[in-house]
Amino acid sequence: MTSVTSLFAPVDADLVVLVENLKNLVSARHPVLYAAAEHLFQAGGKRVRPAIVLLLSRALEQQEPTARHRRLAEITEMIHTASLLHDDVVDSSDVRRGVPTVHSLFGNRIAIQAGDFLFAQASWYLANLDNLEVVKLLSEVIKDFAEGEIQQGLNCFDTHQSLETYLEKSYYKTASLMANSAKATGVLSGASPQLNQELYCYGRCVGLAFQIVDDILDFTGSTDDLGKPAGSDLKSGNLTAPVLFAMEETPYLKVLIERQLQESGDLEEALMLIHNSKGIERSRQLAEQYAQQAREHLTEVPASESRQALVEVTDYTLKRLH
Repeated sequence: MTSVTSLFAPVDADLVVLVENLKNLVSARHPVLYAAAEHLFQAGGKRVRPAIVLLLSRALEQQEPTARHRRLAEITEMIHTASLLHDDVVDSSDVRRGVPTVHSLFGNRIAIQAGDFLFAQASWYLANLDNLEVVKLLSEVIKDFAEGEIQQGLNCFDTHQSLETYLEKSYYKTASLMANSAKATGVLSGASPQLNQELYCYGRCVGLAFQIVDDILDFTGSTDDLGKPAGSDLKSGNLTAPVLFAMEETPYLKVLIERQLQESGDLEEALMLIHNSKGIERSRQLAEQYAQQAREHLTEVPASESRQALVEVTDYTLKRLH
């Protein structure tokens, strides 16, 4: 399986600089707030989102990323990290990226304030790029995060939701940032509107594939790999692609979910029904479709080592299943 390190080889040095810059950018007068934000940056992570920005910058510019592209990559990671801080509070997650979550160390209030702080910092640096179109694109992402969380809350244990509703929520929570930051990279590079739209579509498709794979791994991954118990999404009422597909085959699964898995053995039985259905396989096929579409949207990007890495990002997304 391709490692993240080899995958991002063209921008490995850029990502090292990015992490150091993030620690410097996240400066706050309150030491606890600073420690909370810095904790998540130090925890690691794959840095897929800023890597896509930096790879696109190199592919479009055919040179080192400009200072504005580097700042866009930093803003992208700040927005992503802010969303994680809030997600962990909503989901009551105790571990993130193999380390204790900010809210488990500092409490919910500090975690939420740290997330708000990062959103505010990202917005300030975004405004200082002095590009109104880029400001609009990334502001849309912050709005989409909130929309996705609201949708997920409203659809909790709702067995009548459609695959389209699930994909819309997945776009808001995951793909919007990848899509809009990819397009913003093109805008900063002075690319044509047509190419910028292709970049947007690339990010959208990668993001949807990435989220579907994450949702499959919630059923097939180990607790150690996931950092949380398998089936956590289902237990909390978040119905993802494997569940929606499985319910089409197994009506009794709906019964278990509609009573919110409250009776003894309900969760275990639901997990068994999902594993015995074609839900996981159909979800894998859906992720593969989006990965293929993502590759097709790169055809107008000039050939380079960085463009090849962007193609391999789609392969890496799928290989996480193996």
